[in-house]
Amino acid sequence: MNRTTVIENFEAAQLKNPSDVPDMRVGDTVDVHYRIIEGDKERVQRFQGVLISLKGRGINRMMTVRRIVANEGVERIFPVHSPRVGKIEVLRRADVRRAKLYYLRSRTGKSRRLREDRDEAPATKS
Repeated sequence: MNRTTVIENFEAAQLKNPSDVPDMRVGDTVDVHYRIIEGDKERVQRFQGVLISLKGRGINRMMTVRRIVANEGVERIFPVHSPRVGKIEVLRRADVRRAKLYYLRSRTGKSRRLREDRDEAPATKS
């Protein structure tokens, strides 16, 4: 086997199951459960916000989630297939026309809201 095939096989083994990664699109409001290790303790922290960017593919897939905390915008970049990302839930869908929503960084108030997608409802929690 050549080097490329070995690398592809190794990366394929590291990917999460497709059932663990929901169908998410830019504009969705997502809830990311992220494992944080502090010393010898481990806890799960939820980060809920708007998905403003998806980039990369395969093992390198990254998502940028933005939320507002105390009138300050906070963005975090999560590797989708990281073992530290426990669960990703899609809470709301939005109807957007762009691939990246970086323009939300300069918006405040009501102009920051996204139009809800009426056609497709997110999967219900079970």
